[in-house]
Amino acid sequence: MTEPRSTRPALSIDELLTTTRTVRRRLDLTRPVPLRLVRECLEIALQAPTGGNRQGWEWIVVTDPVTRAAIGEVYGRAVREYQSSPSAAGRPRGDDPELDAVQRRISDSARYLGEHLGEVPVHVVPCLHVGSRGPAGLPGGNQAGLWGSILPATWSYMLAARARGLGTAWTTLHLRYEAEVAAILGLPSDVAQAALVPTAFHTGATFQPAHRRPLDEVLHLDAW
Repeated sequence: MTEPRSTRPALSIDELLTTTRTVRRRLDLTRPVPLRLVRECLEIALQAPTGGNRQGWEWIVVTDPVTRAAIGEVYGRAVREYQSSPSAAGRPRGDDPELDAVQRRISDSARYLGEHLGEVPVHVVPCLHVGSRGPAGLPGGNQAGLWGSILPATWSYMLAARARGLGTAWTTLHLRYEAEVAAILGLPSDVAQAALVPTAFHTGATFQPAHRRPLDEVLHLDAW
């Protein structure tokens, strides 16, 4: 029997682009996500630009509870280490109380995800063929071009998920222990992970635009 397609109202392009947020606390940890929806989102992601049309991307979709729990353990460890570091996002800056309050909320939600990642029903791990790696890690040269062949597709996946009532979070903290996660997933040595995108139905009522610095504070015309 074919599942009915969503009757969720269509979003305008501007609304989709301005309200796709990182979702951590409001991921439904109990409601299964049909693989059909994940496949739809990935089909859209594969239309993103990729350097030289090489399409060197690979996508790991993790639904197995044991594998998710293993990744969650590694991720939780990375979150705890990050939040105890001087660069943690939740540490107050002191010059902007409103921003400090926002950063504390982000820190609290990040801690929550660190404690519950293994329970999120779907983990999507976008990967990229990077060739041989030397002792220093990834090959040198045009790193922007390298990651530009996978990061736009990852964002397209998240936009497509938002349009289907799914929440996602872009995170890379697990890459502190990239080799451990690679071993859990059985990745070949020439494949690098670009992100980890937990995916679940969204439990909130709304998505809203985030507070950002005004354009005129960051816009430079013709030169710095």
